[in-house]
Amino acid sequence: KMAPSKTKHANQACVIPGGFTVLSLQFSTDSVAQHKICVKEHRVRAEKTTQRPLDRTLFVLNIPPYCSEGVIKELFSQFGPVQSVELREKPGSFEHSGPKLAKYFTPAQKQGFRVGYIVFQKAISITAVKSHPHDVPLVVSTEQRPVWTGLQKWIHQYKQSFAQPDKLQEAVDTFMQDYDKRKEEEAERQKEEAEEQLEDEEGWVKVTRGKSGTKTRPHSEVSNQKALQKESRKRKRKELMNFYTWQHRNTQKEHIAELRKKFEEDKQRIALLRAQRKFRPY
Repeated sequence: KMAPSKTKHANQACVIPGGFTVLSLQFSTDSVAQHKICVKEHRVRAEKTTQRPLDRTLFVLNIPPYCSEGVIKELFSQFGPVQSVELREKPGSFEHSGPKLAKYFTPAQKQGFRVGYIVFQKAISITAVKSHPHDVPLVVSTEQRPVWTGLQKWIHQYKQSFAQPDKLQEAVDTFMQDYDKRKEEEAERQKEEAEEQLEDEEGWVKVTRGKSGTKTRPHSEVSNQKALQKESRKRKRKELMNFYTWQHRNTQKEHIAELRKKFEEDKQRIALLRAQRKFRPY
């Protein structure tokens, strides 16, 4: 009577306390040992970012060192199209670190067990992962996608550490193009903001053409007083800055004159010492 029950439960998913589903990883089809990872649907209400949508993000624990982002993406693609994979040393909120740099300019990451955030294109993929039987392992290294470990991995990493000049130049050109584009967009945005809040020396606000459909609101007496106070503070700050500039310039002139005076004195002293060292037999 117990045999059918074992067969029935063998093909079910293994759910542990905390809502995590246990999945088995097998390095290759010839491997005997298996590695366990824990997955859970990522639901953090405080984190409202488009990079980790609540209904399509999978949180993974205990990812082994030989699994890179590309390996994880290929491994979980059997459950549905994967949009992105993010591996970290410890769990945390998404941090936008600016433009993504090429591998030539990024420091080497620490090798160890990590956590991951897998974003699928469809929400049904999360259900497919959570319902995967725990006794059916996910094979990491296959003939179609081999994964190097040990000596082969070190040799591969050593060869990849040498940058080819053409690829390096291409990466540098791409980064500089993106950098110039971001700077132009930032300058354009600052210019638009400056035009909207342009003030002349008298404290009057210059009215410029706004967006289509917007109506200008007349300034009240209070807003005019604030504008005059702001201009007065700006003038005082400018006068103080000019005074400090003049004082700094005067100090530099005195310092240069002192150095020249000291140089002439040292020159005379050296000439006197040379004259005293001259040999005079009679």
